[in-house]
Amino acid sequence: MSNKLMVVIPCYNEEAVLPETSKRLLAKMASLTEKGLISPDSRVLLVDDGSKDRTWEMICGLHQEHPLFEGVKLSRNRGHQNALLAGLMTARGRCDVSISMDADLQDDMDAMDRFLEKYNEGCDIVYGVRNKRETDTFFKRQTALMFYRLMKSLGVDITYNHADYRLMSNRALDALHDFKEVNLFLRGLAPLVGFQSDVVTYDRSERFAGESKYPFKKMLAFAIDGITSFSVKPLQLITSVGIVIFIISLCMLLYTLVSWIGGNTVTGWTSTLASIWMIGGIQLLSLGIIGEYVGKIYHETKQRPRFIIDRYLNDRGDDPITDR
Repeated sequence: MSNKLMVVIPCYNEEAVLPETSKRLLAKMASLTEKGLISPDSRVLLVDDGSKDRTWEMICGLHQEHPLFEGVKLSRNRGHQNALLAGLMTARGRCDVSISMDADLQDDMDAMDRFLEKYNEGCDIVYGVRNKRETDTFFKRQTALMFYRLMKSLGVDITYNHADYRLMSNRALDALHDFKEVNLFLRGLAPLVGFQSDVVTYDRSERFAGESKYPFKKMLAFAIDGITSFSVKPLQLITSVGIVIFIISLCMLLYTLVSWIGGNTVTGWTSTLASIWMIGGIQLLSLGIIGEYVGKIYHETKQRPRFIIDRYLNDRGDDPITDR
């Protein structure tokens, strides 16, 4: 018996690309059904993350035109990771397997065939990994490389060149549901789920239409979230730097005492100012790093909902759902 698939796609101001995305998804889902890889009652779940354009209106239209498309409308904009989680948790228990992808058509839909083949071989999680990053700018390629290397060096289990194009079985979704943190970094959470996993490589295309939802500022915030959510090594680094500075200060104290005993008590203003600026800068940087962790603790202790679903369009009609 074929497995029921739910393709989860977070959408934010995607009216320019949704017509083409839905057209290609219709063809792809029909192809997968014909091959026997998925059952005819498989669905595509479009999650509107508080869009300001006609995205939700278009999702409603797609749902009325074809039962393949279901829609989830969040009560307000919560960001890509929360919108994706909302879709995955909505799909949980309603499918055998899910595939998450973006709406911009950069992810190769043909890779879904290999995803499902890996699933049939026993994998609960399959990661879509880019072969290359030629569609990215030089700056984005280099910063992405630095990010993945930094995450690895900090001990975070993360798959290089993997975004959020992945397959997860319903069993994996059940396990993901048990992770309750508010500061979401799904690329780091998926490996923590465990279970058998594999990788499928694919060529990533340029965005079909519209604008990227990840400018540099958001990319930087996303990277900081990923690092501080999965590693305490920056805090350990502060301790190490503090020890080194303490040793240096002892050496400087010894030096000043020897100078005083020898009658050479006139010191240069350059070394004094340099020391003050260096120590002050290190202290401020350390406070900033500690502040990132304290801020995350602050958000986690509030235990606010990670998303609130306003409407859910499916075969049963229009259901309101609230989840965490």
